[in-house]
Amino acid sequence: MAGTVLISGASVAGPAAAFLLARAGFDVTVVEIAPRRRTGGYAIDFSGPAHLTVLDRMGLLDDLRARATGGRTSRFVDETGRTLFTLPPEFTGGDLELPRAELSELLHGRGGTVGYRYGDTVTALQESPDGVRVSFRQAPTQRFDLVIGADGMHSVVRGLAFAPEPECVTYLGYQVAGWDLPHTGDLGREILLHNRPGTLAGLSADVRDPARADAYALFADPSPDVPRGDREAQHRRLGQRYAGQGWRVPEMLAAFPGATDVYFDQVARVAVPRWSAGRIVLLGDAACGATLSGTGTGLAVVAAYVLARELARTPDHRRAFERYERIIRPYADRCQGGASPAEMLAPAGRMRLRLRDLVLGNPLGRALALRSSGKAAAGPDLDRL
Repeated sequence: MAGTVLISGASVAGPAAAFLLARAGFDVTVVEIAPRRRTGGYAIDFSGPAHLTVLDRMGLLDDLRARATGGRTSRFVDETGRTLFTLPPEFTGGDLELPRAELSELLHGRGGTVGYRYGDTVTALQESPDGVRVSFRQAPTQRFDLVIGADGMHSVVRGLAFAPEPECVTYLGYQVAGWDLPHTGDLGREILLHNRPGTLAGLSADVRDPARADAYALFADPSPDVPRGDREAQHRRLGQRYAGQGWRVPEMLAAFPGATDVYFDQVARVAVPRWSAGRIVLLGDAACGATLSGTGTGLAVVAAYVLARELARTPDHRRAFERYERIIRPYADRCQGGASPAEMLAPAGRMRLRLRDLVLGNPLGRALALRSSGKAAAGPDLDRL
């Protein structure tokens, strides 16, 4: 089938689906609440045959390899900066690692006829036999043949068409933040990390801009009650959780109010009983998000590929949605499985932190941890589907 498609969300899943659907002949519009495309963000990685096969079929693999960072060593330090232990790049990277902004730039640049609307969001969905009437905060109401919710863990589309967020999102006891700050020139290629029980603080040089650095915070928190988008409340919470912490934490916190690119969210998992309802379907973190899983970006791209392929193959969107979910859900379940990495990165108790350091500070312990952590969940065999 072909027709008009609205995609809510312009992070990774949305632009990947838009790129593939436009190539298949669909008229695609992407709406994004942020005022502009994000140029910062964490490094992302792809691992395993499914990820690399899809990127190759999209015609992106060679370009992404040319932009790859090659991964970085993580060095854990005490409050004086003394090294406690190091972790090799394999712990955090995959077969292909690069800044999120590089993938975003490629997807947007290759989108061709895709129309992007920034600074707007969906406010209502009304389905009829021949389409979905979509109301927006800014733009006039418009009818689309299909609507794809690729708008993340806090999906507006999911809330309007499926279930309220509390029924779909399980908080895992941690919050995570990232922001940019000026680089003072004393950071090499390593990622520097410092713990106190229940907190992790990280600092690294920006791999693309030598004048900038990236700060990271992961901390245990009994309640994710900080309002989204409230920079002052976020800064206060960081100040509360990191009060009295040494190393370079005061420098990092002081830079937060003036940061140009900020991420702050809860560590959580998303579970939705069904990913489609009529002409509306969920994709990426909106359907099956898992913060810090390390598999979200690759899963989002593979899922976008399968969804676009099934919609291009059949004129019946219901059959396409059903087949997409049947193929991707087992893969998503495997990606979501296991303990949250937050418990290893920021152990909540003093004894747990000490035990973690003893294990990872030992070569045998590091080898066992890498073996148990680390291979990408087996993706679908795309050639047999």
